[in-house]
Amino acid sequence: MDSYWAALVWSILPTLVVSAIFVVVVRSIIRADRSERRVHAQVEAEERAKRGLPPARPSASDS
Repeated sequence: MDSYWAALVWSILPTLVVSAIFVVVVRSIIRADRSERRVHAQVEAEERAKRGLPPARPSASDS
């Protein structure tokens, strides 16, 4: 019976490890994109202020 559980663990372990790595990578990509969009919006707001333009209206995707 021990060999059954060992085989079960060793057969499921690679899938769990790859899934965990995938989740970490996708999460870091989403966080990087979010912070990049935030910085881009700040830079754009600064440039609009320098030129004397009114602040940009938030779009539907800015949530």
